[in-house]
Amino acid sequence: MFTLFHHQFCPRSRFVRLALGEHGLDVRLVDEKVWERREAYLALNPAGDTPLLVAEGAPPIPGPAIAAEFLDETEGAALGDNRLLPAAAKDRIEVRRLVAWFNDKFFAEASAPIVTERIYKRYMTVEQGGGAPSTDVLRAARANVRYHLAYIGWLARTRNFLAGDRLTFADLAAAAHLSAIDYLGDVPWNEDEAVKAWYVRIKSRPSFRPLLNEWLPGVPASAHYADLDF
Repeated sequence: MFTLFHHQFCPRSRFVRLALGEHGLDVRLVDEKVWERREAYLALNPAGDTPLLVAEGAPPIPGPAIAAEFLDETEGAALGDNRLLPAAAKDRIEVRRLVAWFNDKFFAEASAPIVTERIYKRYMTVEQGGGAPSTDVLRAARANVRYHLAYIGWLARTRNFLAGDRLTFADLAAAAHLSAIDYLGDVPWNEDEAVKAWYVRIKSRPSFRPLLNEWLPGVPASAHYADLDF
């Protein structure tokens, strides 16, 4: 049994949840409000962010990249030809490059600002940085979403999946970040049909169902969020 400290709309936590789901692994979810800086949590993860994966017999596994590598090393062989990190070194490089692109670059430029401004700040005190959403931050983040969407579209038009011929961690990372902001209606799907078609394929996977079934009180989901054929 795994335990995942997460927030349900943390995009990087969603990536780890999708990875666990694709491996067919059960997980106990623990909601962690990182802005509260709990001492017990900081003892497990001094960085104080999410996600943090805990597996029996292993030290705490912080961050999405380390969690993905751990899952591949310990559980990946069981997936056979469906392993989420390919066997060939050059293919692994491309998967890791794209996972970093989404979990670092997309996160910093788009998904994290949108989720923070529109969700996290609702629950934070003024001292913790809460308050009304910043229209300037949201405007910049939404512009960045369009830039990233164009890149995903190029990948989707030139490959079967984002990193190559089959599903990998790269697809899960991109879809995780898009799903978090799609809940809020901040993905302009009408701008790129290739991205939309690719996302429908990923969104239809069984590992995605738990994400689509989650709702945030007081923050309604976009009308198409849970629609598999939107």
